[in-house]
Amino acid sequence: MKVLWVFAHPEPRSLGGALRDEGVRVLHADGHEVRQSDLYAMRWDPVVGAADFDHDPADRLLVGAAAQRAHAAGALRADIRSEQDKLVWADTVVVQFPLWWYAMPAILKGWFDRVFVQGFAFGVRDPATGRTLRYGEGTLTGKRAMVVVSAGAREVSLGPRGVNGQLDELLFPLQHGTLWYSGMSVVPPLLVPSADRADTPAFAAAAARLAERLRGLPVARPIPFRRQNGGDYDEDLVLRPDIAAGRHGLSVHLAAAAGVQAPSAPITSVP
Repeated sequence: MKVLWVFAHPEPRSLGGALRDEGVRVLHADGHEVRQSDLYAMRWDPVVGAADFDHDPADRLLVGAAAQRAHAAGALRADIRSEQDKLVWADTVVVQFPLWWYAMPAILKGWFDRVFVQGFAFGVRDPATGRTLRYGEGTLTGKRAMVVVSAGAREVSLGPRGVNGQLDELLFPLQHGTLWYSGMSVVPPLLVPSADRADTPAFAAAAARLAERLRGLPVARPIPFRRQNGGDYDEDLVLRPDIAAGRHGLSVHLAAAAGVQAPSAPITSVP
């Protein structure tokens, strides 16, 4: 594999930092290539601005259109182009972060905002049909992605009846609305719970789970998100009435397997 590891934690000596180091070690030992984007170490700028697109600040900034023009002209800021080059190079992307206020840290959100621009990660059309390529199709189709997320909460509290909400639903905007949207196949996430209370045995167990997931990553079964252009959605991008009839919520966007209706149960344990 050619793995891009995107890491967003301000402390390299944290549990997350130690797991990142162990994951990279395992990948190298197994003969894989790894490039990293350590966002805090890079002092990544998360703020979108006119300078990203060589845009005259005197003119009104329409971000999508400006990004698309700059991408087509090779005029995006150098730091953005460098991250896009890493994505083009990689066949697998690991996104690792602590869960802060039910979401990723702002620096990581800003990485997606600035790197996944129109014309590169979205806003791409099939030249033969004019069809917009997204949700399972697009520039990043063929690549795999896995989220590694640490949380202070106990694992059960991030389950279907936990007070913190079900992890897969908390990660839906990232896994479905960003990674799958841009065409990547997304394998189930790895949760490292109770991270702020982890002792040496807990770290060893988490490291072993991470190593197992990384070694199985090339053949892991992706989350079965429905393809936008696969026939399940109508022209308004709403599920057809006969698909998941009578059901609502995020789980309806999981495709049925072998003719069996997809359940609403959590999918973090899918191998």
